[in-house]
Amino acid sequence: MKQSLILAVAACCLLAGCAAQSTSDNLNDPRVEKLLKRMTLDEKVGQLVLFTSDWSVTGPTMRQGYIDDIRAGRCGNIFNAYTAEYTRKLQEIAVNETRLGIPLLFGYDVIHGFRTIFPINLGMSASWNLAAIEESARIAAREATAAGLHWTYSPMCDICVEPRWGRISEGAGEDPYLGSLISAAMTRGYQGEDLADPATMLACVKHFAAYGAPQAGRDYNTVDMSERWLREFYLPPYKAAVDAGALSVMASFNELDGVPATANSFLLKDILRDEWGFKGFVVSDYTGINEMVKHGYAADEADAGRLAINAGMDMDMQSASYFNYLKEQVKKGEVSRKTLDEAVRRVLNVKAALGLFDDPYKYCSPELEARETLTAEHKAFARRFAADCMVLLSNDGVLPLRKGERIAVIGALADSKDDLLGSWRGAGEVQSVPASIVEAIREANGGNVIYAEGCKETGNDRSGFAKALAAAAVSSKIVLVIGEDCQWTGEAASRSDIHIPGVQSELLRKLAATGKPIAVVLLNGRPLDLSEEINYAGAMLEAWYPGTMGGFAVADVLFGDVNPGGKLSVTFPRNIGQVPIYHYAKNTGRPYVHPAAKYESRYLDVPNEPLFAFGHGLSYTRFEYSDITLSEASFAGDGAIEAEVSVRNAGEVAGTETVQLYIRDLVGSVTRPVKQLKGYAKVYLEPGQTQTVRFTIDRSMLEFYRQDMSWGAESGDFKVFIGGASDKVREASFRYEE
Repeated sequence: MKQSLILAVAACCLLAGCAAQSTSDNLNDPRVEKLLKRMTLDEKVGQLVLFTSDWSVTGPTMRQGYIDDIRAGRCGNIFNAYTAEYTRKLQEIAVNETRLGIPLLFGYDVIHGFRTIFPINLGMSASWNLAAIEESARIAAREATAAGLHWTYSPMCDICVEPRWGRISEGAGEDPYLGSLISAAMTRGYQGEDLADPATMLACVKHFAAYGAPQAGRDYNTVDMSERWLREFYLPPYKAAVDAGALSVMASFNELDGVPATANSFLLKDILRDEWGFKGFVVSDYTGINEMVKHGYAADEADAGRLAINAGMDMDMQSASYFNYLKEQVKKGEVSRKTLDEAVRRVLNVKAALGLFDDPYKYCSPELEARETLTAEHKAFARRFAADCMVLLSNDGVLPLRKGERIAVIGALADSKDDLLGSWRGAGEVQSVPASIVEAIREANGGNVIYAEGCKETGNDRSGFAKALAAAAVSSKIVLVIGEDCQWTGEAASRSDIHIPGVQSELLRKLAATGKPIAVVLLNGRPLDLSEEINYAGAMLEAWYPGTMGGFAVADVLFGDVNPGGKLSVTFPRNIGQVPIYHYAKNTGRPYVHPAAKYESRYLDVPNEPLFAFGHGLSYTRFEYSDITLSEASFAGDGAIEAEVSVRNAGEVAGTETVQLYIRDLVGSVTRPVKQLKGYAKVYLEPGQTQTVRFTIDRSMLEFYRQDMSWGAESGDFKVFIGGASDKVREASFRYEE
């Protein structure tokens, strides 16, 4: 097998006589130009207004009277409205009761599934399975579009090395290479090959930019970093989604270099449009425009709106700044008519690409909605995918469980269907979850299960400890399900302490004192400090929030029906004091080398190394790696060399290994990371089987922002690392000549 993974980093009745533009590649629909010539200032501003319905709440405020705004042509876009019946009702108002009949655009937070909920995005990324991630987005699009939606606020492309930040759960982890591949895969899954296909929906790249690096890990907080670090480690996933065809981008809440992203022309014009050639439209986040007043960047809401649209912000989500002030600002010349027309043109062209000008009701079929929602096929995929995302952090032989043995299942989270869905669960409903973890284990084990709550996820109530210990006493093994309440992760859910909450860890210690083997199952949306728990658990399975079919998926892995193969996409620290910690750190001038040395970059109380490194993940089998063989010792210019290893399944069960390739540039015109992920390959091996894995290394893998901020490679010596985790690798050396 050869592996070569290289980082590169529509108005309906009025215009029915014109030919439709059906692909997302062409955003110059002639109908749009005809429409623009007929639109009044009010109607133009209306196309840049996005209001929430009263269907769902995803932010701190609600606006009343949106139906009257639609009827007046002063609101052209709605979010938090779904079901085919409801969206058709609103669409009929826009099409039949406004002067020009311009269809509405309906958006919603379809983040990790719509009705069928998949693992949270951080969990998805732990699969390292791009085909499955793309398929999850495709299924989400089929279900969401059947419910009347056109637009999802996904993928979230924010790189994050900050576990205190609750929204780390929504992204792909810490690595720009893996994050770029995932953001592109999700964009393709949502948008397909043709946006006019009613089973596809508009993707939205968010949050632009660097939202995942808030100071102190506190949501909405300030972000400040060098342009070099921004461009090399934070921007690539956004660009990958744009390059994959995403036609909308959402600005982030944070400021960057002292300027809120919502009015940051460096981001929205210089980079996004001028450098990357983005042709779609940009939308603010929820009330993001008005929040610039509190940032101290705008004098008032009118000023905020003026700053935003002049910086490249096309659509105002919920702030009503454009709604209230933009018309007069255009009349006064504070915003040019050209700027207004360009923004309206972008929005209308995307509506045309979606096919809304051809048939505004194409997404409003109750029959299709019933047929496409929570199908057996979707649920079967969700079960397989959830298992694929789980990471076996540790195992001393406790897992897999044997069917038929008496098992004590303990923990409030074990009996919670709600928590399986995680935060931002789209339109997922608890009643659609067929089994909790304990119910699934009971079914898999022929009913031979004793359940005890033990304790809640939070609080100090220990009254359930006695029942938990009694259940353990009459069982062969213990499955303890602990972690975070699902509302403790996601937006506005930052934590200063990343220990497991409440008295759950105390319960673990008491259970361990019984001497019974314990398998801990973790439900959480961020890296946790597990430095104490690792000492008491015989095995630890990271299940994240695994979604609709997550209970069954956990049981599948615990009993060995599925051999876990997930790998961490984010580093797990030993404690919060190590944060930020990530695999592509710099070496420093005094790297920690000698255990007895004082004047080196080290801690006095803990090792420098994380508890679980990026790329870590065990299996029920063992994989052995040969040394690395290079086809040549050096290459130059546009040439390439091949690096290969042999990987052998040295265990007794079949399994999948994610073989990871890292590179280090030893000397550069600016300092380089100690390791950078540049490729990987997933290989399935039967017991005793050996497979050769080859990676092609070329110049693109060696490029970076050099001292003069040009992008390219430099001559010099390099190391290549290949292994099953960033900290478990073989290494070899080569030279490159530019």
